[in-house]
Amino acid sequence: MRGDRLEALFTVALALGLRQGEALGLRWPDIDLEAGTLSVQLSLQRVNGEWLSPEPKTTRSRRTVPLPGPVTVALREHRAHQLVERLRLGAAWQGERWGDLVFADEAGGPLSGFHVSRRFKALLAVAGLPPMRYHDLRHGAASLMAAQGVPARVAMEILGHSQISTTMNIYAHVAPELGRDAAERIGAALWGKA
Repeated sequence: MRGDRLEALFTVALALGLRQGEALGLRWPDIDLEAGTLSVQLSLQRVNGEWLSPEPKTTRSRRTVPLPGPVTVALREHRAHQLVERLRLGAAWQGERWGDLVFADEAGGPLSGFHVSRRFKALLAVAGLPPMRYHDLRHGAASLMAAQGVPARVAMEILGHSQISTTMNIYAHVAPELGRDAAERIGAALWGKA
């Protein structure tokens, strides 16, 4: 939802399909707003009350992806808001301790997946949308890529899938919806517009 403190997080998740731990593990040095890229280097998880930052799920999960323009804008705005929070807290800011997290709590510390999921569900309810899991943003990103004709190999790289078959399974779910459009395009190419 526009103006929400976590708007940029949900924007990144929907546009790039990052896993929740990957998004929560992003640090500002992982993002180059000038070049318009984001590098997934770590994942952030809370296990038995302790924060862990393991490397991403697979070797392909470590990746650098291009940012769509609106995502870059959302991240710039988020950075500005976060700097205001940092100034307001002064010495109480914990950001350096956690590696300058992009998506942090109001004090610069890690956000829990539970908090993010609860906020996401609350925003969906306010918007009058059906309940979804945070992970559905990842599936939505893959479906949007398929619907926009992004080659499966490119989607695989953006999503960090270890095997093309994972990406193709998602694309297969979207394919029936795209079949009518493909048929109309082929017809137009062969016989002109009807």
